[in-house]
Amino acid sequence: MPRLIDLSHPIEAGMVTYKGLPAPVMCDYLSRQDSRAHYSEGTEFAIQRVEMVGNTGTYLDSPFHRYADGVDLAGLRLEQLAHLDALMVRPRLDDGMTITPGDLAGLDVAGKAVLLHTGWDRHWRTEAYFDNHPFLTEAAACLLADSGAALVGIDSHNMDDTRGRARPAHSILLGRNIPICEHMTNLGALPATGARFHAVPPKVMGFGTFPVRAFAMLD
Repeated sequence: MPRLIDLSHPIEAGMVTYKGLPAPVMCDYLSRQDSRAHYSEGTEFAIQRVEMVGNTGTYLDSPFHRYADGVDLAGLRLEQLAHLDALMVRPRLDDGMTITPGDLAGLDVAGKAVLLHTGWDRHWRTEAYFDNHPFLTEAAACLLADSGAALVGIDSHNMDDTRGRARPAHSILLGRNIPICEHMTNLGALPATGARFHAVPPKVMGFGTFPVRAFAMLD
């Protein structure tokens, strides 16, 4: 049997994924107690309700997130999101932040899910998570796009440097129809090669971003 590695953060009421965006609100739509009036004795159900933005927890960006005419979540092909050869990359982060073309030199990324393991997920749910986080440089994003990467993921706060207002990594990758998976975790449990990656969101029309249960499969 293959071994499955969970690469997603749990979603909890009140958690903040990105400063300035609202935290999810969770409650019962139908409680177990109230449901008893609708069913035979001894039978009960619970139906929960959640209000949240798409950028919550570990989530996937489709091109529509960045471009009005880009492919939305419903338009992504399963082949772009599931059973992808995973290439796990450990950037040097010489300055503690930037992932450069040198970190990708000589790697065969064509058709692969390129997963950038920075270790920043150790700061998840702390103030340190939001600032001075590792990110993909514009030149590195161009290299991945030009080399045919199928998907790019990161275990950091954002694929781009959030100290400024430009978002070149998102613009380049999503502009080339390459989905992005952000706020991943547990990438250190993966080998450099040999895993299969899956990150499939619900088939929501008119949405650019939504949480996923990202995971890898090891034979």
